[in-house]
Amino acid sequence: MTTWTVATAVHTLLDAENRRHDIEPLSDTWADFTLDTAYRVQDETLARRLMRGEHITGVKLGLTSRAKQARMGVDTPLTAWLTDAMTLPIGDPVPLRQLIHPRVEPEIVFVMGEELRGPGITAGRALAAVRSVHAGLEVIDSRYRDFRFTLPDVVADNASSGFVVTGGVALAPYDLDLALEACVLEVDGRVVYTATGAAVQGHPAEALALAANSLAARGISIQPGWLVFTGGMTDAIPITEGTHLTASFTSLGTLVLGASTG
Repeated sequence: MTTWTVATAVHTLLDAENRRHDIEPLSDTWADFTLDTAYRVQDETLARRLMRGEHITGVKLGLTSRAKQARMGVDTPLTAWLTDAMTLPIGDPVPLRQLIHPRVEPEIVFVMGEELRGPGITAGRALAAVRSVHAGLEVIDSRYRDFRFTLPDVVADNASSGFVVTGGVALAPYDLDLALEACVLEVDGRVVYTATGAAVQGHPAEALALAANSLAARGISIQPGWLVFTGGMTDAIPITEGTHLTASFTSLGTLVLGASTG
């Protein structure tokens, strides 16, 4: 049986990601695995990514919608890291050979115009720090078998990070009603989900404020130029070879995503 430490957890998760094989949740055999320890694992995993040449591009929130919380059996949002290695250019297919069991979810994305440092950040203050708003798609890919995990498990796994796509339409944050910004998610021409920005903590700016305040507890602030993916507006959709996914937003444009094993 593995004697779990932060170091062994980091090695296990990165090995699972690099070899594209799933594992049982750490919490199955790590009796005193806490949320604080999980964030230490997440941050050390980021440090390993930076050592191998990746660069921080922003942060992402997970489990900010009731749909995602219900799907995953947890009730608390979380924060995680984005790096340049996770960026998927618009028009590129999802590289299935780099992933285990990918799923896709639509998100509202902020590009930051100024630093946002908690604690005490409100939604209004958070929105004032935003430079532009975009449509986004996140390709999540849990390292845990069957997407089964507790909150500490998914935090340690960097919130099931895979790839992110940011839309080219950029609007100022006060040029649209983010709570009412709608998204229609279609798979192979069939509507599977609809949602509005209100699905994300009531308003995406609330998610941004939550991220700033949560990161402040770890001595981290959100930097100018960073992306902030505010969390899935809907449940996530599995994507396989030949899947054609379209996310149509009211004001933020349309994103189309396919997948390839090539």
